Formats: sequence, C-alpha cells, structure tokens
Amino acid sequence: MTTTNEIADKIAAEQSLTKAQAKTIVESVFHQMVDAAKSGAETSVPGFGKFKIKDTPEREGRNPSTGATIKIAASKKLTFTPAKAIKDALNG
Repeated sequence: MTTTNEIADKIAAEQSLTKAQAKTIVESVFHQMVDAAKSGAETSVPGFGKFKIKDTPEREGRNPSTGATIKIAASKKLTFTPAKAIKDALNG
C-alpha cells in the first residue's frame, strides 16, 4: 500500500521540493478530484485513467444473519477506468 506521505516524499525528492510542499500539492490534487466528483464532472488524467461518478439505484438485499429482505438506499459511487497504458503496464 502506498500512502499520501509516501507519494509526497517521492515527489519532493524528484522535484527538489520540501516534503511539506509536496504533501500540500498531493492533497490539493486529491481535493480538486473530489470537488469535480461532487459536481458530477469526470476527471481524466491522460496516460493514467478516468474517474467518474456512477449512480446506483435503490435495490433489495438480504440481511445475512436473519435472511430478512432489506432496502439498500440509492447511492453514488466513484469509478475508475484505467488508461490503456496502465492496463498494458499491469499485464505486460
């Protein structure tokens, strides 16, 4: 697993920034992506992939311990579709 701090540390080393500056940049990027998702906008990062919101409708489910039918509320999910370059890197 990679953490925000680890990503920031690598960016700081590669770009001659302080760790604090790099962490601020990483957090800002994530914040902008969340804001875009909240507004329903798709975020596309060329060579990496696309993040977009998917609406899931209300549905029926079962309580596993009792077997009783329950309603699962509609919700929004953030989906990620990797770019071809990422798929190729993972499978090549």
